[in-house]
Amino acid sequence: MKVEAYLSFEGRANEAIEHYRKAVGAEVTLLMRFKEAPPEAQSCADSAEKIMHAALSIGESTVLVSDGQCSGKSAFQGISLSLTVKDEAEAERRYAALAEGGRALLPLHKPFFAKSFGMVADRFGVQWMVIAPV
Repeated sequence: MKVEAYLSFEGRANEAIEHYRKAVGAEVTLLMRFKEAPPEAQSCADSAEKIMHAALSIGESTVLVSDGQCSGKSAFQGISLSLTVKDEAEAERRYAALAEGGRALLPLHKPFFAKSFGMVADRFGVQWMVIAPV
C-alpha cells in the first residue's frame, strides 16, 4: 500500500508541471488530456487541452496532477509536500526555485534536526518543506 499526493490546479496544471520540471526536476511519466476522454468525462468548458490526469516523478516519489474542474481557484490548505534533498546547496537551489513567484514561509536555516530546513508556498499556493537531513 502507498499514499500519493494528488494536486488539482483548477486550470493551471500545464503551468504547474513546467514550474516543477524546472524547480525540482519533475519528469512527466503519464499525461492524459480531457480531449482523450469521452465527452461525458470532460468536467470543464474548453477542456480539450486541459489535463485530466498526469503523474510526475520527483526523485523517488510520484505526485499526481489534474486541472480538476478548471475553476481557476486552486486552494491548498492544511497540507505540505516535504522535499528531502542531499545537502545544503541543493536545499538552497530548490527552495529558491520553488519560491519564484511564491512566498517564503520560513527561511532556510540550520535547525537542531537537520542541516537545512525551510518552508515556502509556491506560485500556486502549494506549501513545500525543504529539508537536508543530518
